[in-house]
Amino acid sequence: MASFRRTLSPAYHDRHHHNGVVSVSSPSHKFSPNSNNYSKLTSPLHALLARVAGAFAKRYGRKGQWRKTLFRCLLFFFVGFLLGMFPFGHVAVNDDIEINTPRATTTSNKAQLPRDEETGFTIDPVRLTAENHVSEAVTNFRFDFAPRKQLIIVTPTYNRAFQAYFLNRLGQVLRLVPPPVLWIVVEMNPASMETAELLRKSGVMYRHLVCTKNSTDVKDRGVHQRNTALEHIEHHRLNGIVYFADDDNIYSLHLFETLRHISGFGTWPVAMLAPSKNKAILEGPVCNGSQVIGWHTNEKSKRLRRFHVDMSGFAFNSTILWDPKTWRRPTSNPIRQLDTVKEGFQETTFIEQLVEDESHMEGSPPGCSNIINWHLHLDSHNVVYPKGWLLQKNLDAVFPAK
Repeated sequence: MASFRRTLSPAYHDRHHHNGVVSVSSPSHKFSPNSNNYSKLTSPLHALLARVAGAFAKRYGRKGQWRKTLFRCLLFFFVGFLLGMFPFGHVAVNDDIEINTPRATTTSNKAQLPRDEETGFTIDPVRLTAENHVSEAVTNFRFDFAPRKQLIIVTPTYNRAFQAYFLNRLGQVLRLVPPPVLWIVVEMNPASMETAELLRKSGVMYRHLVCTKNSTDVKDRGVHQRNTALEHIEHHRLNGIVYFADDDNIYSLHLFETLRHISGFGTWPVAMLAPSKNKAILEGPVCNGSQVIGWHTNEKSKRLRRFHVDMSGFAFNSTILWDPKTWRRPTSNPIRQLDTVKEGFQETTFIEQLVEDESHMEGSPPGCSNIINWHLHLDSHNVVYPKGWLLQKNLDAVFPAK
């Protein structure tokens, strides 16, 4: 019987046959349970890995060398991964270590800079606070804001030829006065639509009132119209300086600036046209500074009056009407103009209800040497004004156009 001898491959030169038992001698034999290194492995995990390695070594021992190398790499990677999952050390923390955080200080406005010898260049100091001379000036400046007093201008009016002209002129003057200004315009019943439209277009804050007094029983319509405005001021407790400004008078802007300096009752001289219309006369106070020491008057019939003042020559604080305790008035009766007195005495009887004597008056402006308004008495009784202040048809031309 012929026998064959297989030539051993150099890769398997380390094999030994003992009684039909094949023992594999390879680098992985150190993980074998029969090796001496196995006794050194005390961890059950290492024993398990050794058994798995032995089984794989027996099964693939006859394969190529490259498979052994790949297996070893995967095995070491797996072992390293498992070892990395179990920390075998600890971090010692010293409780005595104290961490101090830096504190910000605002006492110094200069940053610490390195020395010139160490750095070799110079850095300009940095200011932590911005210095602004303008802001310091604004901070040191004391701003005292005093609100302007409200001016309550009372104007009685009625339908006549120059009504549109007078109201437009007065409205344009009041429009130039710094606010707050309240223009109270009073008409006799019924109210005129033309007047209401003019007030809407004036650009001035206004109140359009109607006096319901029967005109046939009225001796002086202006007295009742002013009383209607006084009732309105008292009822609504309007706070400001009340001034009776007829629509046919002429006023300067300086007059309204002077009104705001009045605390209680102020008066000033008024220039008037004489009845003959050929000269001007003065009517009003004679002042030493702001103290009233006498009166201007040129009419003998009015020398019996207590106060020689025109209706447009004085103004007063509105709180006198509705706050008698502040002004220590002896009675709380309403202050109104009287229609029962003679013509020309309405002013003095009304002022007697406001003040006791000249010591309670303020001459405006100081010295009473400036004329700030004029009373012209321009009447036009025989001129008929067009209805609605509009021309319904063209007038006949005196000179026709060529």
